[in-house]
Amino acid sequence: MASYAHPELLVETAWVEKHGNDPRVRVVEVDVDTAAYDEGHVEGALGWNWTTQLCDTVQRDIIPKAAFERLMGQSGISPETTVVLYGDNNNWFAAWALWQMKIYGHKDVRLMNGGRKKWLAEGRALTKEAPKVPPTTYRAFDPDLSIRAFLPDVQKALGGGLGLVDVRSPDEFSGKILAPPGLPETCQRGGHIPGAKSIPWGQACNEDGTFKSADDLKKLYEGKGITPDKPVIAYCRIGERSSHSWFVLKYLLGYKDVKNYDGSWTEWGNLVRAPVERGA
Repeated sequence: MASYAHPELLVETAWVEKHGNDPRVRVVEVDVDTAAYDEGHVEGALGWNWTTQLCDTVQRDIIPKAAFERLMGQSGISPETTVVLYGDNNNWFAAWALWQMKIYGHKDVRLMNGGRKKWLAEGRALTKEAPKVPPTTYRAFDPDLSIRAFLPDVQKALGGGLGLVDVRSPDEFSGKILAPPGLPETCQRGGHIPGAKSIPWGQACNEDGTFKSADDLKKLYEGKGITPDKPVIAYCRIGERSSHSWFVLKYLLGYKDVKNYDGSWTEWGNLVRAPVERGA
């Protein structure tokens, strides 16, 4: 059985339980908000709010470099810190945080395999106490945009020679619905980018929230024509689910050129005259 291309980017729940209070390790729960964190979290873990701490709250963007440096410093993270991220929804927003940390050049950042779901299923301890961490002065690298796709990159992909992966649900892909129920960010038109392959993010996961084996993941993507010999762009609705698939393709399968299009369908589905396909 093939192993992951970069197994060092995953840690198991038992590892986190053992190393959660290691001063060289910082564990962080990342969710769309901190409600779940407040109800109980891994001992020693900080909580990051995706909506207010990992997104620019004025314009639609990731947080700028200076804000990223402040967040890392307030979290007691130095460039040498091993950061372990986990969260709800099988690590959607944790994967986004990892993607953003890689954009700003943090060397050692990992996901807890299975996220909050697996931790709870195993009956591991939770605490409501937020840790007190000593602040640091953090200096980030200039953003590495080789792992981020913007609208012009996707428009160029319409000419072929590049793999487009739509990781949303089949109903979103077909245009039957505009967004999952209860989620506010939406679009004017439903459907998918022409030529995109429908590979829902959840197909990369086992029932317990952990990632499937390298062999199974290889069959999943290559079976849809998403192969490592060509660049790949993953997208969803706002970029969080596609960061999960980006992680799978880049670090578990080792694809060399993978980008996350965080503008995703809420950008494309609102563009005037943007080409749209519907149906399966």
